[in-house]
Parts: sequence; C-alpha cells; structure tokens
Amino acid sequence: MHTAIRSGCNPKNRLRSDEYTRPPPPHRHSGPSAPWPWINLNDEVDAAQLSSKLPPIPEPCSHIGCGGCWKGYPQSRFPNWTPSQVWRSGIHQAITENNSKPCKIYAADIDKNGYFMDAGERTVEQGEESAEEYWVNMIREKRPDNLQVRALFVENMSGSVLRMLGAQYNIEPFFFSSSLSWIPSRFQEEVKPRKGDHITITLIFLRTMDTFLSGSSGDSSTCTENSTSDDAIINTQAPLFLSSGDGCYLVLDLLAVHLIRNVEGNTIISYHHNGPDATSAQYLHERIRFAGQSVYWQNIFQRSPDPTFVLLTFIWHAMYAWDEALETLYKHICWMETQVMTTSDMLITRRLHIIRAHHLHYSSLLEDFRKAVLFILNTPNPAMDSLPDKDRLNSQSLLVKECNHLLSEIDRLERGRRMQDKRLKNVMHLVFSTVNIGDSRRMQDLTEAAVRDSAAMKQIAYLSMIFLPASLVAGVFGMNVHEIAPDTKQSLPHYFAVALPLTAATIWLVMTFQSKYLFGKKDTTFWQRLAWPWLLFKDRFGLDECGESERLPLSRPDTKDE
Repeated sequence: MHTAIRSGCNPKNRLRSDEYTRPPPPHRHSGPSAPWPWINLNDEVDAAQLSSKLPPIPEPCSHIGCGGCWKGYPQSRFPNWTPSQVWRSGIHQAITENNSKPCKIYAADIDKNGYFMDAGERTVEQGEESAEEYWVNMIREKRPDNLQVRALFVENMSGSVLRMLGAQYNIEPFFFSSSLSWIPSRFQEEVKPRKGDHITITLIFLRTMDTFLSGSSGDSSTCTENSTSDDAIINTQAPLFLSSGDGCYLVLDLLAVHLIRNVEGNTIISYHHNGPDATSAQYLHERIRFAGQSVYWQNIFQRSPDPTFVLLTFIWHAMYAWDEALETLYKHICWMETQVMTTSDMLITRRLHIIRAHHLHYSSLLEDFRKAVLFILNTPNPAMDSLPDKDRLNSQSLLVKECNHLLSEIDRLERGRRMQDKRLKNVMHLVFSTVNIGDSRRMQDLTEAAVRDSAAMKQIAYLSMIFLPASLVAGVFGMNVHEIAPDTKQSLPHYFAVALPLTAATIWLVMTFQSKYLFGKKDTTFWQRLAWPWLLFKDRFGLDECGESERLPLSRPDTKDE
C-alpha cells in the first residue's frame, strides 16, 4: 500500500532495508533498438540461432483454437529471444517463480465522453486452471461500443499473467524486462499508419515514504543520512533518510506503462513492482480514476479521442511525487543549516556529502523524466491520421500544450534542485568555517596559555635574580683560598686563572653555534663560524673582504667654490 506523505515514521512498520536497494539499471538493454537484446560482451551467442536463417515474424494469432499460444511467450511471438536471453532479462525467473500471492488486476474504463469508471477487480490465483479460465475470459470479452480506453493495473504479476498479456496484446518483451529490472526506457513499436502503435514508458521517480527501515545489515549499509560507518559506500540507489521533523525516507519508485493505441481499441497496462517501496496498483488505479473528476481534464478527454492524454495522467503522478519529495528535501536542508549554526560536529559534513551524492543522481533521473515527456510529444498517435484534419490538428495542439506544461514543471523541478545543491554547498562551507573558527579559538587559547607560562617563567627568573647575588657571595666566601681562609694554600689568582679561560671558552662555543642565526649566514660551516669575533667586528665596522672600511666618509665631500 502506498504510504501517506509525511504522516510520521511508524516504528511498527519495520521493513528490511536491503529490499529497497537495487543495482544500477543496465541501460544498454532498455529497448528493442539494441541489436543484441540482453547479451553482454562476455556472453556466448546461441550457436543454433546464429547458424539458422533469419527467424520469421509469426503471424498475429486469433487465439481461437491455438491451444494456448500464450504458454510459449515470448519465443512464440519473438523467436530472437533465446532461452538464455529470457533468463538474463529476468522474464524466466518471473515466469517460473512460485508466488503464493494471487495476481490482482484493477481495471478502469474511459468512455468517449471522458467519464472514468471502475471496471472491477480480477484475481488470478496461482495454478494452471485459474490461468486458463482468465485466458478464456480475456479472449472472449467484448468491449462496449462507447469505450475509448481501458487501463489495467497489474499487481503481483505472475508468470502466467505476464505471458497472457504479452501474447494477447503482442507486447515487446523489453517492456517486461525493463519493468522487472527498473530500467528507464521509452520506445515505439508495431507502428501501423492510420491504425495505431505501441509505446512503452518506464520511469524511475522520487517520492517520500514514512515507513521505518531496518535490517540485519544495518542502516549504514544503505548509506542513509544518519549513517556513521566510515567504510560505508554512498549508494544512490538506496533510500535517503531525512532526520528532520518526524523523519522520513526519500525512495525511488517505478512507473512502467505500456500503451496500445489502436483504432479498434486502446489499452494501457501498468506494471507495479512487488516491493514495499513501489506504488501499488490499487493506489494508482484510484488516482487515475480521480483524475477523471477534474473538469479541466474531462474537457480534454471529451475533445480528443487520443489515449495519449490518459498516459499523461500517469506522468503527472510522477510529477506530484517529485515535487513533494524535493519540497521535503528543501525543508531538511534548511533544518541542516540551523544545526550547523549551533554545532561544529564534523559528522555533519558526511551527511551533507551523502545528500549531495543523491542530489546528483536525482539530476539524471529528472533528465530521463524530461526525455520521456519529449518522447511522448514527438511520437504522435498514427491512429489519429484517420480523423478529419480539423479534429487531428486540435488534438495535436492539445497534446503539445499539455506536454509543454509538463516540461515547464520539470524545468522548475530542476531549477529547484540546483538551488538546493547551492544551499548544500553553502552549508558545507559553513561547516568548514565553523570548524576553522573553533580551531582558531583553540589555538588562541593555547597561545594565551603559552603566554601565561612565559609570564610565570619570568617571575621565576626575577626570583632567581634576587637570590643569585647571595648565592655568588656564599660561593665566594666558601672558597678555600688563603685570602679568605688563611690556613689554605690556594689563592684568588689561581681561581681566576682557571675560571676566566673556562668562561671565555664557553662563550666562544655558544656564540659559534648561534652565529648563523645572529649574522644570517646559515650556509657557513662549523669551522667558519669559529671566527665569529671577526665576523662581529666586520659587521660592526662595515669592513670588506680586504679589511678596508665600507662605510661612507664622515667628512663633507668637496664642493666647488662658489
């Protein structure tokens, strides 16, 4: 069930976080234009398929007395899809997967007057008997004469339903493979002038979800905003947790729609992922029906029989989700700014980097969104050529108008995203500035402490100066010389004869080691610095290398007689 927007995180709804994380989509397998569907560089090519002639395109089946051609889909309709390719695309797993839940199909009918009606709910239980019953009802069902579009919302798609829909409507397998693998795609097929075509739109969009995520791998494995693991990888495919307010997640959702435009009847098939983070079929079924209550859109449906306008209502669902998600993210960024102003925690920078990484990914998703709308705009319905020129031109102008509305909204979303990215940069700069200011204050405190220690040392030095003369006097009067102690043999000249040379030698050595700092000659050797008295004398009197004075004469230079 699609969770409500910003309704508060409910701790009781605990789901595994790894259910929300999926690998990046293989874009090379997004559509039938690729010449090697679901074959990678290191995959072996089917030798039997390679040696055979070009596979013939099977004739469309009337499904009467065919014995159930749907059981061989997709090979029955698309022989180039070998078993290995079906397996790589995920269709084989979807067909053979044993799922205990029944497949539910919600239907909505739009008549030629633009009225949306609930066409009921169909349940296909697991098992061949239930599948055969649904197949018989599908091929025998006749649509009302005033029916313009039938929309089918498929939830928990089983393998039998996948094959029946593919065989009944001749759907290109790329629609199912793109939907199962969450690959953004847009392509046109089965183009028949003045009759119709098939178009596929697969979009990944952003929305908010308030369900609490938990898992055995921990929240850090999803690299959400509250992650503190140093070795966690920022995975932009994972949900982004926003801790502001009641807390919520920004998750990626899937919109996969296949539209069959045909003069004999239009059908929209909407695939819905089984995961808890995807929009449910029942939810979107109600939303699309509610769009039919809009006076503006009902007027469009009445003026144009083009089913592409119904497809645009699906696109508007993704637009609403994008707008609400970016609005929630903007509030969270504002909250982060207030947090930065009150704290200098460097952990905030990690959270900001995670948000910026997701932001860059959102830019590519918005670009895919814009390209999907441009694809719809530039892919007109061939069935509309059967209408009178006036009706066809009016319908075309309406389509251009509505697509331009969507494009302008996408541009607005992208401008808002860029503005948020700039706000994130400002917050990151504010964090670094706050941390630098804190470091400067700590350095200032250390400097002040050093100054206080220096003052204390000066006080100790002053105290030492007081006691130093007394210590000198005590040392002198304690000497054993006959001038002070007549009974001794030593004298004061002996004392000075030893003390003065030793003092001079000590001063000479100290000045030798310090002379490179006193005279600025750091490249001199130790033996050269032993001549520091001569260097001091030369520096004092300004003598050159030859011993002559370099000072200017003190007398006034001669002048010419006046």
